[in-house]
Amino acid sequence: MKKPTKFIFVTGGVVSSLGKGLAAASIGALMELRGLRVTFIKLDPYINVDPGTMNPLQHGEVFVTDDGAETDLDLGHYERFSRASIGKGNNFTSGQIYDAVISKERRGEYLGGTVQVIPHITDEIKRSVEAAAHDVDLVIVEIGGTVGDIESLPFLEAVRQMKLEKGEHAVSLHVTLVPYIKAAGELKTKPTQHSVRELRAIGMQPDFLLCRADRELPEEMKRKIALFCNIQADRVFSCIDVDTIYALPGFLHKEGVDDKLAAALGMWTREPVLDAWKEIVRRSLQPQERVTIGIVGKYVDLTDAYKSLNEALRHGGIANDCGVELRFVDSEKIEQGGVERFLGDVDAILVPGGFGVRGTEGKIEAIRYAREQKIPFFGICLGLQMAVVEFARNVCGLTRANSREFNATTDQAVIDLMASQIGVVNKGATMRLGAYPCQLQEGTLARRIYGRPEISERHRHRYEVNNTFRASLQDHGMILSGLNTAHDLVEVIELPEHPWFLGCQYHPEFKSRPLDPHPLFASFIRAAMDHQARR
Repeated sequence: MKKPTKFIFVTGGVVSSLGKGLAAASIGALMELRGLRVTFIKLDPYINVDPGTMNPLQHGEVFVTDDGAETDLDLGHYERFSRASIGKGNNFTSGQIYDAVISKERRGEYLGGTVQVIPHITDEIKRSVEAAAHDVDLVIVEIGGTVGDIESLPFLEAVRQMKLEKGEHAVSLHVTLVPYIKAAGELKTKPTQHSVRELRAIGMQPDFLLCRADRELPEEMKRKIALFCNIQADRVFSCIDVDTIYALPGFLHKEGVDDKLAAALGMWTREPVLDAWKEIVRRSLQPQERVTIGIVGKYVDLTDAYKSLNEALRHGGIANDCGVELRFVDSEKIEQGGVERFLGDVDAILVPGGFGVRGTEGKIEAIRYAREQKIPFFGICLGLQMAVVEFARNVCGLTRANSREFNATTDQAVIDLMASQIGVVNKGATMRLGAYPCQLQEGTLARRIYGRPEISERHRHRYEVNNTFRASLQDHGMILSGLNTAHDLVEVIELPEHPWFLGCQYHPEFKSRPLDPHPLFASFIRAAMDHQARR
């Protein structure tokens, strides 16, 4: 007889950005170490169909899965902390749910009945959650937003119904805030009490509380919270600010979170072995060496806009037992003059992906500086495209070289719109998205780094290197070391006379893990260490 799938529903209260996603990911990591097959679902209450058209400064990065889903950044946490296979069925927004229900109503599937939030919207939410629950032991479901938000109510109601239907096979974990009031010199439990009261008012009694605070909660305070929130005292856990996010699984295990969750769900599992995570924490906090990476972009006012990139660089540091300091440089400031003032003392330069013309000339100038000064350079997506523009202008003599995205009338569009994108009107989910294969040329830097002839990486873009100019680029020394042969598209470029100069059209950061750093980032950080040693 097949064992029933278990569910952990993760909610949050008081304020946003409490770390529900990291908590869910860390719990998933612990449960995997206990021998369970785990998957995750993120339910987001915004009306957008997906975050693909949202401003990164408002929402943070868009995380892309192998199957081409544009998802919330928390799905990146899920993949980094676990071996779960994440895809389109792991992230649902209000926009997707309402679109599915309205489409069914238009097709007559409700047989003329009145379509309502309950049961039609909540049923669609439950159906979506159940669809992702196959072939796993445990599903961790995170509900975005905070308890009390109007837009979150349909999701919370659906979770309430599922928790009732699943009985002993489901528990809820509520992440809440216990602030320290400096003037009073005390931790205050009232925000947590009010948050739980809001949750109970809609029919959900949390089974566990994860209390975010800047220090561990005294046992007496845990008992007080338990009393006023109608929860067993040994199910109230501290969740403090840790020095590195990779210390969180170890801290939650020390608090007994995974033990208590497994017991409550009737899952008899082995004790987790955390040696690998402990070494990651050691290398993160006490590295043997340190380097500084200059990240030249235009979303530098919100580092969450580059969440996966930031973590992948740190993973590269972990692979080399090297601490990585990230220096974010606004490319528009470089345009105003003084590239050396911003980048003169960095050990390597990276230009990440992005959209829109703003700041592109600053990125081109930063790339020129890296090329001429022999500073390790890594260009990702738009970073590759700007590297091609810079090389075309300053080496190939194509002085009007540009991307069609930024100059629609240029006669030297070394970066041009993909043929499949011509005439596309809708912006959402219409780019080249998800995993595509790439063939690596023998004897190149990329081939040495990957150690194999074919790779698969995730994409998110509309523009490509224009094949019309490939011969000119190669004649002047650029190596097109990675190609998608099926569509005859350039995937990787490099400069052989440079110590480490590589651009890729894809986003390798989406596949990097602390336990398995992406080889490009590990090699890039190694190159930064070598450059530092040469200076």
